[in-house]
Amino acid sequence: MTLAIVLTTDETAGLADRLAGQCRRAGIDEVRQVGDLATLADLAEWAAGPVLVTGADLVAHTAVLRHLATSPAEPTVALVLAGPPGPGRTAVREDRGQVVAAGSPEALDGEATGVFGGALRVDPANLPVLVAAARSIAAEVVPVGAAAAQGVVDDEPAIDKLFADLVSRDAVTFAHRVRLLVARRVAADDDRAAAEAAVAAVDADRAELRLSVKERDDFFTTVFVSTWSPYVTKLAARLRLSPTTVTMISVAFAVTAALLFGAGGRPALVTGAVLLYLGFVLDCVDGQLARYTRTFSAWGGWLDTMADRAKEFIVYAGLGFGATQAGFRYGWALAIAAMAVQTVRHMTDTWYGALHDEAARRPRATTGGGLGDRLSAASNRVQADVGSVTYWLKRTVVFPIGERWALTALVVALFDQRAALLAVLTGMVLAFGYTAALRLLRARSMRVGVLNTVETTLHRDDGPLARALPTPRWTGPLGLAASAVLVVAVLLGLALIGGDALPRWSALVALGGLLLAAAGARASHGGALDWLVPAALRAAEYLFAIAVGVLGGAPAWLIFGYVFVLTLHHYDLTARLEKRKLAPPWHEATLGWEGRSVVLTLSAITGIAAVGMATLGMYLLVVFVGSVALAWVIQPARAARAAGSVGGVGGRPPG
Repeated sequence: MTLAIVLTTDETAGLADRLAGQCRRAGIDEVRQVGDLATLADLAEWAAGPVLVTGADLVAHTAVLRHLATSPAEPTVALVLAGPPGPGRTAVREDRGQVVAAGSPEALDGEATGVFGGALRVDPANLPVLVAAARSIAAEVVPVGAAAAQGVVDDEPAIDKLFADLVSRDAVTFAHRVRLLVARRVAADDDRAAAEAAVAAVDADRAELRLSVKERDDFFTTVFVSTWSPYVTKLAARLRLSPTTVTMISVAFAVTAALLFGAGGRPALVTGAVLLYLGFVLDCVDGQLARYTRTFSAWGGWLDTMADRAKEFIVYAGLGFGATQAGFRYGWALAIAAMAVQTVRHMTDTWYGALHDEAARRPRATTGGGLGDRLSAASNRVQADVGSVTYWLKRTVVFPIGERWALTALVVALFDQRAALLAVLTGMVLAFGYTAALRLLRARSMRVGVLNTVETTLHRDDGPLARALPTPRWTGPLGLAASAVLVVAVLLGLALIGGDALPRWSALVALGGLLLAAAGARASHGGALDWLVPAALRAAEYLFAIAVGVLGGAPAWLIFGYVFVLTLHHYDLTARLEKRKLAPPWHEATLGWEGRSVVLTLSAITGIAAVGMATLGMYLLVVFVGSVALAWVIQPARAARAAGSVGGVGGRPPG
C-alpha cells in the first residue's frame, strides 16, 4: 500500500488540497497532509509500503504523480526538472539516470544537470534512511516565527532539505523526468496561474502514449518500430491485454518464424522473416504497454528478459536446423556459436553496466585519468548529441537486438539460413571486439570494483567443489578464469581437428584447467577488471560442454539444447541481479559450473557423453522450472495468504 505525504504550510493549503486530490486520482491508497518533518518521520516509520513525499508548491499533471508512484526504478525515485534552479531550490547532478549529488548550484560546482522537482517516492528499503533524514532536519535549530511555521529551514523548503540529506546519506536515488508532461514549482499566484495553464494545454493521455516509447532507443527500433508501435500499444490497452500476454504472443511469433526457417523454401523463409519482424514489434509493445498502463511487476520484468533471450536462441535453432537440412554440414555449429557468443556478450554488458553504476556512486577521486577518462568524455559527448550521425553509429555498432533481428530477417529472406547465421555471428564478433576494447580501457580508469559488492559466489555460479578448493596466491580470479578459457579452447580445437583420434580422457586434462579457475572462488574480486570474471566463466563452461560433446560424438542439436538450458540458468541470475532479487530457490541443486563440468567429464570418459549431457540438461531444466514456479508463483501466494491472515495488525501513530 502506498502512502502519500504532502508537506504543507498555511500559505500553500489550497495547493496542498489539490495535490492530495491528485494523489488519490493517481491511485495512491492513503494521503496525509502534514506541516512538519517530525510528523512525516512518524508516518514514514509506520508505513508498510512505498511513501510518496511532495511539497505543496508543485503544480503538475496527475500522471506525473502516478508515474512517480509507480516507477519500476528502486529504491528511491526523485522528480527532476530541467532548467537552472531558482532561489532556495536544490540542484542535482545525474549519471546514468542516478542522482549522484544534490545541493546548491555552488556546491555542485557548475555541474548540475537539473533541479529537484519537489517530489520523491521512497520504497520500504530506504524508509529508515528517510526517517533518519527527516528527524535529523527536524532537530536542527531553525529560525523562529513565520519561517519555522512554514516548514522552512535556513530559507530552504523542507522538501528540498530532506531530499539533499537523503542523497548525502548514499540512498540510491534515480531521476524521473517528465518530458512531455508538465511539472512546475510555484512561488506566487502568477506562477501558479501560468503553471496551471501549461498543464491544461497538454493532452495527458496523448503525452502518456508517446512517453511509453523509450526516450533513447536503437536506430532500427526508433525508425522502423517506434514510429507506429504506439498505435498497437493503444489497441492492446483497449483490448485490456496485459504486458505478459503481449510477451507470450511475441514468443509465439518467434517460435513460428523458427519453425518456418527450419522448414526452408523461399515462401517459408520470407514469411518467417515477416513474423520475426512483427514479433520484435510486439517485443517493444509489451514494454510500452507496461509504461502506458503503469502495470509493472518484478515477474513481468523477469519474464520479458528471459523471453527475449529464449526467442532469439530458438530462432537460431530454427536457422541451424534449416541450414543442416539444406545440406550445410555446420548449420548447428553456427547456431551454437551465435548463442554462446551472444550470451557471453550479454554477461559483459550486465557487469560493465553494474560497474558503471558503482563508479557513478563513488567520489570523483576514483577516476584514474588518462586515455580511459578521455574515452568516457568522448562517449558522453556523442551520447549527448542525440540524432547526430555519430550518435546513431555509436548505438548501431554495438549490434543491439533490433539490429540483430533486422539483419537476420533481411538476410534469411534474401538468401538462406546459413547466410543469416554467418551474418549475425559476424556482427556479434565485431561488436564484441569493439565494446570489449573500449570497456577495458574505461574500466581501468574508473578504479572501482563491482563483483565484490554483491554475492560473488552466486554470480560466479560456483558450486560446493569450487568453494572447497584452496585459493592460489600467485594470480587473481580473472587470470584463473582466462586461463581456463584458453585451456578449454585448445581442447575444443583439438577435438574438432582430431575427431575420433583424440582420446576421451583428454577431457580430464581440460577439467584440470577449469578447476584452476574454480579455485578463485574465495579470492577477492575487487579488481578493476574482475567484472569480466562471470563472462569468462560462462565462456569456459560453454566451450567445455561443446568440446565434451564433440569428443563424445553427441549430436549437434543435443549440444545446442544443453547450452541453451545453461543460458536460461545464467540469464536467470543476471535478471535477478538487475531486479535486485535473491538467488533462485533451488540454486544449490544446479551443482555449480565446475560440478556440471565434472559430470560431463565422467560421462565422456565412460563413453556415454550424449546420455550424460541429455540427462544433465533435463535435470537442469527441471530445476530451473521448479525454481521459477517456487519463486514467482508458490512463494508469492504463500506471502499473500500470510499477509491476509494478519490483516489489521499494527497501525499508524495518531494525528
